[in-house]
Amino acid sequence: MTTSGGVETFRDFEHAGWQNVAGGYDDHFASLTSQTIGAVLDAVGADQDVALLDIATGPGYVAAAAAERGAQVTGVDFSSVMVQMASARYPNILFCDGDAEALSFPDESFDAAVMNFGLLHLSNPERALSEACRVLRRGTRFVFTVWAPPEYSIGFALVLKAIEACGNPAVALPQGPPFFRFSNGDECARCLWSAGFRGSITTRIAMTWVLPGPEAFFNAFYTGTPRTGGILRAQAPEQLSAIKSRVFELVRQYEVDGQLRIPMAAALSTAMKI
Repeated sequence: MTTSGGVETFRDFEHAGWQNVAGGYDDHFASLTSQTIGAVLDAVGADQDVALLDIATGPGYVAAAAAERGAQVTGVDFSSVMVQMASARYPNILFCDGDAEALSFPDESFDAAVMNFGLLHLSNPERALSEACRVLRRGTRFVFTVWAPPEYSIGFALVLKAIEACGNPAVALPQGPPFFRFSNGDECARCLWSAGFRGSITTRIAMTWVLPGPEAFFNAFYTGTPRTGGILRAQAPEQLSAIKSRVFELVRQYEVDGQLRIPMAAALSTAMKI
């Protein structure tokens, strides 16, 4: 994937992706990624009058839940489309454009910071962790979630298996950090320590992705994700058709009473600034 100036950077790729797939993400992933919100907010003690920063807020799901608990919430995202969507949906919450790797807030501005499934979309996740630490007050917590590996996040396993069998998994997309890098607790602990946090803990959250059928499952990745969807969208037409057919075959085993019930999982990591 190229631009007139040469190869696109991973950051540009992700930014353009989220500008384009915000609606698809909201349509297909809201019911899934929202399943971690309670654990995320519990981990940082989000309650009355806590000043909370929701980094990579997306459509604002976490921010809205934190506001319902009485937190004073600011949501930030580098996608203006996402910010507009969140602002329209939750007009009483402050949402703003911003870069997780270069936050515009002063040092020690917040009592809690969260990032729900955002870290795996950043070109420099270590920098984002350092920025989260910088804007937190001492003695407060940061928590982030990412997808657990494919053996626990079956939806990813099915799509990746279909691409491997029927398409080209090595299409020319800008290279970013390994997608499941932060599914590993030891790697999370190392990076959080380097960023200035201590006492990191990583746990796994089991979830179930309920979808009306195979078409919705395929479209969730094709229209709702920059990275996995980017691989799909870069396939030749005959390859894409074969991948889709294979996905339909694989996903049928998870049909229950006319719906798909796909086992998924998140890795939740939290640590304290001391």
